[in-house]
Amino acid sequence: MSMQPMGPGKIPTETVRVARAAFPKGSLAITVRDELGPLFGDEEFADLFPSRGRPAWSPGRLALVLVLQFVEGLTDRQAAEAVRARIDFKYALGLDLENPGFDYSVLSEFRDRLVHADAGRRVLDGILVAARDKGLLKTAGRARTDSTHVLSAARELSWLEMVTETLRAALNALAQAAPEWLGRIAERDWFRHYSVPASEFGYPKGRARREEMALRVGRDGMRLLQAVWSVGAPEELRTLQQVETLRHVWVQCFQQVEGAVRNRAPKDRPRGAMRLVTPYDTEARGSIKQDLHWNGYKVHFTETCEPDAPNLITNVVTTTATVPDDRMTTVIHAALAGRAMLPAEHWVDTGYANAGAMADARAHGVALHGPLKSVTNAQARAGAYGQDAFTVDWDSKRVTCPNGTINTGWREDRSQQGLPVVRAQFSARDCRPCPVVRDCVPNFRAKGRAITLRPQQAHRELQQARTLQQTDEWKERYKVRAGIEGTISQGVHSCDLRRSRYRGLAKTSLQHQLTGAAINLARINAHIIQMPRARTRVSHFAALLPIK
Repeated sequence: MSMQPMGPGKIPTETVRVARAAFPKGSLAITVRDELGPLFGDEEFADLFPSRGRPAWSPGRLALVLVLQFVEGLTDRQAAEAVRARIDFKYALGLDLENPGFDYSVLSEFRDRLVHADAGRRVLDGILVAARDKGLLKTAGRARTDSTHVLSAARELSWLEMVTETLRAALNALAQAAPEWLGRIAERDWFRHYSVPASEFGYPKGRARREEMALRVGRDGMRLLQAVWSVGAPEELRTLQQVETLRHVWVQCFQQVEGAVRNRAPKDRPRGAMRLVTPYDTEARGSIKQDLHWNGYKVHFTETCEPDAPNLITNVVTTTATVPDDRMTTVIHAALAGRAMLPAEHWVDTGYANAGAMADARAHGVALHGPLKSVTNAQARAGAYGQDAFTVDWDSKRVTCPNGTINTGWREDRSQQGLPVVRAQFSARDCRPCPVVRDCVPNFRAKGRAITLRPQQAHRELQQARTLQQTDEWKERYKVRAGIEGTISQGVHSCDLRRSRYRGLAKTSLQHQLTGAAINLARINAHIIQMPRARTRVSHFAALLPIK
C-alpha cells in the first residue's frame, strides 16, 4: 500500500448535524475532536508507507482509531465496526456518514508498521503536543514514576513443558521449511511424542518417570540439533528462529557427560536475563518482586502531577522483567529531555532512588526524590558498626572506625553497576585483636573490615538526602508520589495493562504506548467536562480507626 498525505480537512456538515442531534451533551470522541482538533496528520506516518502502490487508508485517522480502541477496550473487529456505524467515531475522524470505513485487518497491519519503525511513541506524543498547545500539559513542575509487572501473552510453562514445547515448535518449523528432509531423519517415536501438545495426554506424576521423560526429550532434541548441523542438511534450517531457540534452551537445560545427555541441575541453569521461559515468547523473562513471581515484562509510567491541570502520562518505557527500576531513571530523563518535558522535581519510590540515579538527575537539572534504600548488611543491623559510624577524612583519604582504628588501603573503583566508588580497607592485623570484631566483621578470616563509599560529593549529598527524608516536611511532600498508583490501577482496569496482548517486547511496548495515549485522552476529556477527580477510597472498617 502507498500513502499520499492529506490535510485533516473539516468535518462534513451532515456528520456535524447528526452528531450534535445524537449527542447533545457530547461524548469523549466528540469532545476531544472539538477541543484538540484532528490530533494526528498523515504526514507524521508517511515514512511507514511506500510511495507507490494501492492507496492506504489515512494513517492519521488509523492512529486515532487505535487510541479510541484502547479507551473503550474494543477488539479490532469492534473498532472497525465502530468506525462504520458510530456517529461519534465518524465525527472524531471527520468522515462522511456514508463512509464504510475499513476491514478490521487494516488495524493489525498498521500496528505492524508502527512496531517495525518503533513509532509507537509518535501516537503518545501527538496527544501530548495537542494538550500542550491548549495549555493542558505542564511539564516544568512535578512528575512521578512507577512500574508494574506485565504477564507474557504466552502461558506459563513448567520446566518439563518448556523443553517439550520447545522441541515440538522446532519440529513444526522444520516440517514447514523442509518437509522431505525432516521426513527422512525423523524417528518414528517423534511422531508419537511431539505431534500434539504434551499437555493433551498429560505428564507423568512420579518424579522418576518425569526425569526419565525429560532425558528422553533431551536426547531427541540433541539428535535433531546434530542433524540440522550435519553436512547434508540445508544451511537455511540453522537460521530458523525455532531452531535457534531449541539450541539456546538445550544449552541452558541439558549437558553432555561422556557422550550421554544429562539434565542440568537447577543451580547450573542460567538465571535472570539469560534464561528463556517459553519458546513462544523468546523475549519474555522470569522475575521476582517480593512474593510475586511472573514471566514477561515490566512497564514504567511517568506522569505530571499538578493540581490545576490533568495528570498526563509523558513517558512510557517497556523492558524485560529482569531490568531493575534503578537502571531506568537515566533512560526516562533522557527520553523526557529529548522532547522538552523534563520536570523540576521527579518523585519515585525506593526502587528508583540511589546515589547514581540522583547524580544523573542533577545532570539533567532534575531533583530526584525517593526514599533511599536502608543499609541492610550485618553491621548495620547490629546497630553500632554500620557505615555511618565511620568517620571519613576525604583530604587525607583516611577512614576511622568507632574504636579509633584507621584504614590501611584506599582505592578508587567501580561498582557492579559501573558507578565510581571508593573502597577503604582495614588491616586484618588491626581488626583481629578488637573485642568487637565479630560484630563489625561477622565472617572475619584473612581480611579486615572493608567500607565502600561513593565519591566525596555524592557521599555528602547522599547523607544530606537521608537526613532530609527523616523530616515531616519531606514526608508530607512525598505523598504526591502515591497518585501514580491510581494511574497503574486505571491502566489495569481499562486497558488490561498487566497482560500483554501480543508476543515480543516491541509489540508489548506499542501496547503500552497506546495505553498511555488512551489514559491521556480519557483524562483530557474528564478535565474539559469538569468531571471531579476520584477521591481515595477508604473501607468502612478502616474509617473506624481512632484518630490519635
